[in-house]
Amino acid sequence: MTSAEIRQLFMDFFRKKAHEIVPSAPIVVKNDPTLLFTNAGMNQFKDYFLGNKKAPFPRVADTQKCLRVSGKHNDLEEVGVDTYHHTMFEMLGNWSFGDYFKKEAIAWSWELLTEVYKIPKDRLYVTYFEGDAAEKLPKDEEAYNEWAKLIAADRILAGNKKDNFWEMGDTGPCGPCSEIHVDCRSEEERSQRSGAELVNKDHPQVIEIWNNVFMQFNRKKDGSLESLPAKHVDTGMGLERLVRVLQGKQSNYDTDVFTGTIAAIEQITKKKYDPNTPPSTSADWHQAVAFRVLADHLRAISFTIADGQLPSNTGAGYVIRRILRRAVRYYYSYLDYKQPLLHQLVPVLAEQFKTVFPELQQQQDFVAKVVKEEEDAFLRTLEKGLKKIDEIISSARNKVINGSSAFELYDTYGFPIDLTRLIARENKLEVDEKGFEAEMQQQKDRARAATAISAEDWVVLGEEGSTSFVGYDQSQAEAKVLKYRKVTAKGKSSFQLVLSKTPFYAESGGQVGDTGTLFFEGEEVAVIDTKKENDLIIHFVEKLPINITGIVDARINTGRRARTAVHHSATHLLHAALRKVLGTHVAQKGSLVNEEYLRFDFSHFAKMTGDEIAKVEAIVNEKIRANIPVVIKELPKDEALKLGAMALFGEKYGDVVRVVIIDPAYSVELCGGTHVGATGELGLFKIKHESAVAAGVRRIEAICGLAAELYINDQLSQLQQVKEELKNPADLLKAVQHMAAENSELKKKLEHLENRMLVGIRNELLHKDEIINGVTFVGDIVEVGNADALKKLCFDLKNNLNDHVVVLCANIGGKPFVAVGIADTVAAARQLDAGKIIKEHIAPLIKGGGGGQKTLATAGGQDASNLQQVITKVKSLL
Repeated sequence: MTSAEIRQLFMDFFRKKAHEIVPSAPIVVKNDPTLLFTNAGMNQFKDYFLGNKKAPFPRVADTQKCLRVSGKHNDLEEVGVDTYHHTMFEMLGNWSFGDYFKKEAIAWSWELLTEVYKIPKDRLYVTYFEGDAAEKLPKDEEAYNEWAKLIAADRILAGNKKDNFWEMGDTGPCGPCSEIHVDCRSEEERSQRSGAELVNKDHPQVIEIWNNVFMQFNRKKDGSLESLPAKHVDTGMGLERLVRVLQGKQSNYDTDVFTGTIAAIEQITKKKYDPNTPPSTSADWHQAVAFRVLADHLRAISFTIADGQLPSNTGAGYVIRRILRRAVRYYYSYLDYKQPLLHQLVPVLAEQFKTVFPELQQQQDFVAKVVKEEEDAFLRTLEKGLKKIDEIISSARNKVINGSSAFELYDTYGFPIDLTRLIARENKLEVDEKGFEAEMQQQKDRARAATAISAEDWVVLGEEGSTSFVGYDQSQAEAKVLKYRKVTAKGKSSFQLVLSKTPFYAESGGQVGDTGTLFFEGEEVAVIDTKKENDLIIHFVEKLPINITGIVDARINTGRRARTAVHHSATHLLHAALRKVLGTHVAQKGSLVNEEYLRFDFSHFAKMTGDEIAKVEAIVNEKIRANIPVVIKELPKDEALKLGAMALFGEKYGDVVRVVIIDPAYSVELCGGTHVGATGELGLFKIKHESAVAAGVRRIEAICGLAAELYINDQLSQLQQVKEELKNPADLLKAVQHMAAENSELKKKLEHLENRMLVGIRNELLHKDEIINGVTFVGDIVEVGNADALKKLCFDLKNNLNDHVVVLCANIGGKPFVAVGIADTVAAARQLDAGKIIKEHIAPLIKGGGGGQKTLATAGGQDASNLQQVITKVKSLL
């Protein structure tokens, strides 16, 4: 069976068991502060388990894109080294939301594996939770008894809390689990040792393929467990491992999930993948690992970018950048491929998954462009890093690269420690790995301290329920507080409230959250922000009211909401105008909408011209003047898409969606934000900036309404001031052009005079040279107008002196500047380095810094009183 057939059999099986087949959620998580990426199939159903939201179907099944590279489920360092860990993987799952429980889940998993997939029963083992005295949790008798109906007792194994109690993180839904393991060893190996002894022992051929999690509890902040409102089933089966078993392979990478990508890598690099290479330090082993790393990492990188997460230096974007750089390092070092490779593989992956995850093929060119630019950037950094490591090697003491240098390579140049270790070994050096780990820990501690947010458990008031959002139609509502909690960040405490009903719009879709006021029996509590956590609408306040159990009158800041709505409606007009002017390849890649301006990121591969910007502005302002009604409807998703509604990649939509229509022939988008009643309310639209934000992504910042009016008035005021400065010329443009030409001519004359002056200074300096130990030394404090003149003098003296050292100083505007020039012959013979002299000897004297090359370096500082000491110090080095 092919992997596609295996996936389809799973869906068909559970469809027959009355499960609704639902699409994968985006791999990039939004509205959940505990996660950067979807790391398990249950993530998108978290609110159903917690009781925050009612599930639309009691039973569902899906295949979910997952990513595990950081946090509790961190598999990154194992990827490629072994044959079964992955960054991105598919999780097949079936779910019950308060419907069936252990009996059905266990029976169906056995039926699918043994009767549909035909896995021999004598190769299967199952586990159950043995209980935990510390947690006061009993043995899972129910699971054991259900398995005893299907499989021999010696194949039902007790598991401890580590292996058989599943938790998504430090807090959240959890419960006992029952795993199914398969023994893929040869008959000979199986006859020599029972597979029961190898379950959960990290044996590469005795592996877990399915986990049935029975969600019964919620882990609280204090570590205690509370029962969930209803019992649920959450199962997960890694497709890659299942395919390996059914295709009779010894490695996930030998299945058709990966062989197409590996074959493409072979063709591009002209290297051969040997899956049978045994683990060692040999080049062949590293080459095999490199093939697996590339085949795996390509998937993680491509699908996250397709779901809207661009590589960056923070958060989820940094995780993707690190994965990509790990892949580049492997093909650069172990496949000897020195140019971008990953982007060439994107079409192969897009074709493979076009019917399962079509979003990648729909954005193939965009994803490949982003990946290539990232590869280009890191390859340039990699070359710089290799030059840097040459410097480190040349100055290494006791044949050890110190921890701080190894960390600099990691932090500044993106060198993983194993690459530094490899290069060190090639040069018969060792790496101070304890020092490196200490530096790494310090960085983690600093980052954790800067971002740490501590949230206490929710205090539930009365009966817990979900929030009703009424903010589309109302700016005020009476409600009750359902629950609240205290949060602490950067040493400051605040509170989060959940109301039974709210007019406050929670930050989402690029639109900022509402602010406003909560009135508790006359006491005012300011709402400083509103956000979503999963599907909970959370109101951020700095204090709690005296009586939190009474009726609350919730009122938003209507002026701020109105100004924000103006900019949100403008993004829809802008999006449509960009597609008309630039082409239909334009797609939204991010946005920010607030009361002051809008920021819109979109896919496009070139800087917009002035003419294109003008055309976009003209179209948007034409639509504003037409005062088109903004029509908002709730429609079935399929019906909305038939209307031509644009859905954003990386967003999760329900079966019923909110559609914003601004002329059916112009703009139809799926959107949950707040909008104006008609386009005339926007008043005026003006683009302030257009820039690049990432490979293939451009950014526009624009303003509307009052903000646009104030901006244009400010620009006109500045223009009037310029006119007045120029004595109100009849033709302002000509006057400015004339002034610029005049200025350029004066600069040329000034430069000519300065050069003549420098010739005079050079001639004086040539008469001040002295011979010290066979080296011609020139040192003086000179009068020049800028620091660059010192470098020019050093260059000029070089052409007139042999075997020289020159140190020139100047006091320019009260600030000291220094230039040091050394002849190549002297630098080599005396082992002098101008850059080191600047950093080690001169910078401390002038309270500044600088650097440069071995033969020419410069410095600037704050203290000009020690310039004579600078000359004396350099002279003493001879």
